[in-house]
Amino acid sequence: MTTDDVTSGPDPRVAVVMITHNRRDEALRSLGRLRELPEAPHVVVVDNGSTDGTAEAIRDQHPWAELIASTENLGAVGRNVAVERLDTPYVGFCDDDTWWEPGSLRRAADALDAHPTLGVVTGKILVEPGGTEDPINAELLHSPVETAGSMPGPALGSFLAGASVIRRSAYTAVGGFHERLWLGGEEELLAADLATAGWELCHLPDVVVHHQASTARDPHLRRRHGLRNTLWFTWLRRPFPAVLRRTAHVLTGAPRDRVTAAAVLDAVRGLPWVLRERRPLPVHVERRFRVLEASQRASAARRYVS
Repeated sequence: MTTDDVTSGPDPRVAVVMITHNRRDEALRSLGRLRELPEAPHVVVVDNGSTDGTAEAIRDQHPWAELIASTENLGAVGRNVAVERLDTPYVGFCDDDTWWEPGSLRRAADALDAHPTLGVVTGKILVEPGGTEDPINAELLHSPVETAGSMPGPALGSFLAGASVIRRSAYTAVGGFHERLWLGGEEELLAADLATAGWELCHLPDVVVHHQASTARDPHLRRRHGLRNTLWFTWLRRPFPAVLRRTAHVLTGAPRDRVTAAAVLDAVRGLPWVLRERRPLPVHVERRFRVLEASQRASAARRYVS
């Protein structure tokens, strides 16, 4: 962070969207961090049907933030609802246990301004407390994905929603997050559709987000949804040889337990709509996902365990 980052004043180019569910303390902490950003972004918080008083606490302690109190848990679709309220060219996504480092939103906006075909910037993640680097950072930095154009950082095949700034027009044009995926690896399908529409994704290490993982989570449900969504994405967008290969890789790499069995059953039950909506990727986009398969198999940060 430089002095200019802190003192250059508000940046009207970027707003922030946060989704939360039954994590009142974490949401309040992250909002406190966002309130201090020199960019002074407009923040929209979607409370996904919390029952722990999250919405009431936000209204009381952070009345400056725009609150959407949903009566149901919309999952990632809550981001779509929030983005519809915005008119800024760029949107920084934020989970309730993450927050942006001062100056990072401005740097992401600068990169998006300078590269008109860039749709998503994914930043570096520091794990709190302690500020250590998340293992995923090395994968982002050494991404094998190639791009035909000039990008400010390594090209990516997908992105991390809680650590990314996105071009709002690109996001809305492809429909945002798919309602059936809910949460857990929901980014891969959106990334593929953005790339199909001609948008690039890249990693910028000087765009930094802090992540203090909440303990209020169900790791088994998270793994179940992540496995299901990976299979759904594969069946929705990959060509048939890749469907067979990737499905086998995912299933052989997952624990043989009830969670995996439930995920596979969920995925199979969704086959009717998956087949109706199946649209294999164009060759140049499929190439990106093909080169990622080796790193996905070897990744310690992407293992389906809980």
